[in-house]
Amino acid sequence: MIDYSKVLSPAIVNMKPSGIRKFFDIAQQLEGVISLGVGEPDFKTPWVVRREAINVLEKGRTSYTANAGLADLRKEASRYFSDRIGVDYDPNDEIIITVGGSEGIDLCIRSIVTAGDEVLIVQPSFVCYCPIVTLSGGVPVPIETKAENEFRLTAEELRSKITDKTKLLVLPYPNNPTGAIMRREDLEEIADVLRGTNILVLSDEIYSELTYSGKHVSFASLPDMRERTIVINGFSKAYAMTGWRLGIAAAPRELTSQMLKLHQYAIMSSPTVSQFAAITALRECDEDIVKMRDEYDMRRRYLVDAFNKLGLDCFTPQGAFYVFPCIKSTGLSSSDFCEKLVYSKKVAVVPGNAFGECGEGFVRVSYAYSLSHLREAIKRIGEFLEELKNGTL
Repeated sequence: MIDYSKVLSPAIVNMKPSGIRKFFDIAQQLEGVISLGVGEPDFKTPWVVRREAINVLEKGRTSYTANAGLADLRKEASRYFSDRIGVDYDPNDEIIITVGGSEGIDLCIRSIVTAGDEVLIVQPSFVCYCPIVTLSGGVPVPIETKAENEFRLTAEELRSKITDKTKLLVLPYPNNPTGAIMRREDLEEIADVLRGTNILVLSDEIYSELTYSGKHVSFASLPDMRERTIVINGFSKAYAMTGWRLGIAAAPRELTSQMLKLHQYAIMSSPTVSQFAAITALRECDEDIVKMRDEYDMRRRYLVDAFNKLGLDCFTPQGAFYVFPCIKSTGLSSSDFCEKLVYSKKVAVVPGNAFGECGEGFVRVSYAYSLSHLREAIKRIGEFLEELKNGTL
């Protein structure tokens, strides 16, 4: 009989499951749960995109594409970056079409990080960065951001974590789970710290289109920062294309040439039908983005106001589609709050410490759900807080 403890990778065995999935699974098992835990748009992929996919299937265009992706899609992605963030990338060798933004993150980290390298990871942040760094032999070094700074990274916080082993900074803005953004002046201070170093930057900009205060600013657009920055973006959030599994990685050719090797061996090429559909998304769906963003904005303002009225301090996020209310006043830990809420009132949210230890005392609430769902959830959360206060829960 095989002793699996001797054959499995210790790095995998010791890896904790995602805290997001835990509460998603609980919600799936209970009847009548309102789940505000998953960051997936409730909008359908725009019809013109779906229609193009149908046409592609009917024509039988289902073979492999070039490893880096369809040439036309890379050209459209290049135009997109030029228009949106003011940075030019050569579609021939500076853009890779990936299997979601997640693969782009994986390609970046595994192509750069070796044993003992330190990777600075802004937290709270999405759950995948630390595990990928660990699997690459690197050392994740959290940089804890604070609510009083609206979860922005400061130059002082960054400078305090840099050592001679620092290889990469993960800069995830607009931020999941907090909804924080970095303003141009904030990014310029970060750039000043990095000038004169060999530290690279993974700028995860998957939520860039969902910015509610001014225009999104990419770190790569700052003077001298393009050469050290890998920009990750994609179609899941802005175009409501989560299941199409398509992302974009853009970087100097010295970096993409190495990332492409890993992509070739691990993936071959991204889904062909999705790539053809994505060309249409980039060419024709700007108005759809605006409509969805306006709807998210309305939900955002409703939730921030509602949580503050309930006595749970909630700063106003300026990006993504999450709010991050503080639940410290309840006396419960983030995990206890979420468990009691889902079992007693059938509302699923995610504990803040799933996104880093500094997220303790907060919960992530997604507003990628209809306003009627959000209103009912707030009603139930209000009842939950009242019962907690009265000791009747």
